[in-house]
Amino acid sequence: MDFNVKKLAADAGTFLSRAVQFTEEKFGQAEKTELDAHLENLLAKAESTKLWTEKIMKQTEVLLQPNPNARIEELVYEKLDRKAPSRLNNQEQLAQYMIDAGNEFGPGAAYGNALIKCGETQRRIGGAHRELIQTGAINFLTPLRNFIEGDYKTISKERKLLQNKRLDLDAAKTRLKKARVAEARASQLNAPEPERDASFMVNVSYMLSVLHVKWLKMWTEEVTRAEQELRITQSEFDRQAEITRLLLEGISSTHAHHLRCLNDFVEAQMTYFAQCYQYMLDLQKQLGSFPSTFASNNNQSSLTPMQNAPLPSISASASLPTSSNSVTSGFNELKAASGNRKARVLYDYDAANSSELSLLADEVITVYSMPGMDSDWLMGERGNQKGKVPITYLELLN
Repeated sequence: MDFNVKKLAADAGTFLSRAVQFTEEKFGQAEKTELDAHLENLLAKAESTKLWTEKIMKQTEVLLQPNPNARIEELVYEKLDRKAPSRLNNQEQLAQYMIDAGNEFGPGAAYGNALIKCGETQRRIGGAHRELIQTGAINFLTPLRNFIEGDYKTISKERKLLQNKRLDLDAAKTRLKKARVAEARASQLNAPEPERDASFMVNVSYMLSVLHVKWLKMWTEEVTRAEQELRITQSEFDRQAEITRLLLEGISSTHAHHLRCLNDFVEAQMTYFAQCYQYMLDLQKQLGSFPSTFASNNNQSSLTPMQNAPLPSISASASLPTSSNSVTSGFNELKAASGNRKARVLYDYDAANSSELSLLADEVITVYSMPGMDSDWLMGERGNQKGKVPITYLELLN
């Protein structure tokens, strides 16, 4: 291989000069050229943008894919430029377990039927979440990653070049300063006064004068070279500072672009949560519509001690329909007659708001209907307390 020895020596000399300048600056033995305030502010803004973009990007990845092993696997496939194998996400895995359990218990059974319906809803939510991941990756994560791996790398490269040009400039200033000091000292040197043999001293004085002239000429030439080098390094530094400034001023455009990407991500999340809400709303209606067989035991007059234990309180939105036609007809008659009746509470109920009345299992309250009330509710009274109660928690008394 052919080596350019001169270039190699020049590069080594430049590197050594920068290292010496950097070290002397750290120990306070050399002056440092400071960047203008505008450029310093742009550099700080770029560094802050890079820092927070990395944090937001990493946490968004965690939000979209909580499984760290799955994230590592996706990263490996991305680096290999291969498509990652399709795997069930958390919602889809839960959906599969629910559907399998429902089929095992029997689709004709209430619990099995409910499990299948919940599994189907979880599968739809899983599909919506998969779409959210895909949309978020394309519209939000990719632009952030492109900035970190593209634009900011270019900024970092030019910033490093600016640092090197600044070191070269300060090294040139140091050399010029030293050359000027040496030139001033050489110009101040005087020949020694004659002593003893005058002829000998004349010869010595002549030799010193010649050396002095050569010495002064050498430092004068060194000052000239240092001044020329300073002009070159100053020009290169100014040009690199301008290039870096133009790149850094593009950070404002980056912020505007990331803002549009953030809006796209928020819209994707809004769509996802709206879909989830609609899916769960449909599921709630389905669970409240099919005939329930597990609530019939609550209507029996004779219960074992275990059966007589109070059931966990649940929300009114998930209230269970009654299974007895006679009970239903009794409530219909009560609503039509606009009178009041005594009713026994089947199990505990916690009021969802101030317009409702909390209930305790086995207590007896007075109930009646009011115009415009929902068909699934009655007004209940217990002493001075009054509020709406769900009819599925009640058993009318004769």
